Amino acid sequence: MNTPVPGAATASADVRTESDDVTTFSLREALALLDDRIAGRVLIPGDPGWDEARSAWNLAVDQRPVAVVVAGATDDLVQAVRTAKGLGLSVAPQATGHNAGPLAAGNGLADALLLRTSELRAVAVDPEQRVARVEAGALWGDVVAAVAPHGLAALAGSSHDVGVVGYTLGGGISWLGRSHGLAANQVLAVELVTADGVLRRVDADHDPELFWAVRGGGGDFGVVTALEFRLFPIAEIIAGTLFFPLERAEEVLQAWAAWTATVPDSVTSVGRVLRFPPMPDLPPFLSGQSFVVVEAAIQESSERADELLAPLRALDPTMDSVHPQPMPELLQLHMDPPAPVPGYGDGMLLTELPPAAVRAFVAAAGPDSGSALLSAEIRHLGGGLRSEAAHASAAERGTPAPGAIAGLDAEYVVFGVGIAVPGASEALAMSLGRLLSRVEPWRAPLDYLNFAERERSAERIFGARVHRLRALKNAVDPTGVIRSNHPVRR
Repeated sequence: MNTPVPGAATASADVRTESDDVTTFSLREALALLDDRIAGRVLIPGDPGWDEARSAWNLAVDQRPVAVVVAGATDDLVQAVRTAKGLGLSVAPQATGHNAGPLAAGNGLADALLLRTSELRAVAVDPEQRVARVEAGALWGDVVAAVAPHGLAALAGSSHDVGVVGYTLGGGISWLGRSHGLAANQVLAVELVTADGVLRRVDADHDPELFWAVRGGGGDFGVVTALEFRLFPIAEIIAGTLFFPLERAEEVLQAWAAWTATVPDSVTSVGRVLRFPPMPDLPPFLSGQSFVVVEAAIQESSERADELLAPLRALDPTMDSVHPQPMPELLQLHMDPPAPVPGYGDGMLLTELPPAAVRAFVAAAGPDSGSALLSAEIRHLGGGLRSEAAHASAAERGTPAPGAIAGLDAEYVVFGVGIAVPGASEALAMSLGRLLSRVEPWRAPLDYLNFAERERSAERIFGARVHRLRALKNAVDPTGVIRSNHPVRR
């Protein structure tokens, strides 16, 4: 698209202004000066609101930065980067703090400013061009609410409160993923502050190497202030969950795994073991109950969806919530917690899911496993989420070629998570370790950044592309001003 959505920055615009040299100030003086200059606020340990400001979405992650900068405007992000660089500190941008564990591990923020973008949530929609521009702190709930009245859909995450930027920089697997690929492949332009304190707009024609890197290479290359991405004319979808007693996990998941080999790319689904805690916020039929479930999103007519679901419905689910629904309702399908919780989880890509792999999964997380995990799931990938499909789609549409991660060279992804309440740590660690070790024989060569909740080597996430990513990181940020949860130089 040649004309940016209103509010976009000019390509490679240098927004430097005359400012004091913070290297002449003490840390406290420099932070006080930054606080005076920005529309937002700077908090240091001991300030009112400090603990809330430094908290990640995963409340089990203990983030202890030098200070927290809560941005109130885009220019605040520019000022924060310049201040950090002058003080010899790093900056770690964060909207919600999903997947913050690797960032905070080993007191990794001890020399960094935590740069919160959570108050920058504006969404602009161009319905004719089918393009959205979102600010750094926008959540998927914000985007879906803005685009749905136009009969449009984005490749949104599975929960309303996931941050758009972090999700997209890591790739982005949506309920439309098997038909439309990774969310990163739909990005048209990125506005970001690089380590030199310059606000830039990059796209296929302006700094294409940086544009390539940020689409799947994570947040290591700059502080993103806005994204522009393509939307799709989808107003309604067939979606819902089939619930079965947990005791039938082996039978149901074997049937689901076989079913995934037969469905078209218009179907995205998850096979899942769920153990709901006894909570008053949950409906009585879920609170304290355990199930094996199949969640599905189907871009077909109601009649065709019924045909596709017939083999699973023949298993006689105890509850069946599949129905036509507007796209905003899809954010509720995965039943993610509605607010921050202390969590303990991790994931793994699988090359295939033969019956032996399903048996291993059930042995680790099924009815006789004694698992302490709230959720153990297998997501079906493939289709448009394959790298070759992404490149072919871009060539056919005449859209920008995919970035650092075009697709996932795997057919499924496993993810396990539990609630890290006091006294549960050992049981959770054992349960998650057992799950991942049991399916290890089918592990793909690489991991998926957004589901890697523990530290990984960059080679494990990016493979051979890590050399190109590291070369760019060394060129644009040699001193490591920008800090991400999965740095390419790790």
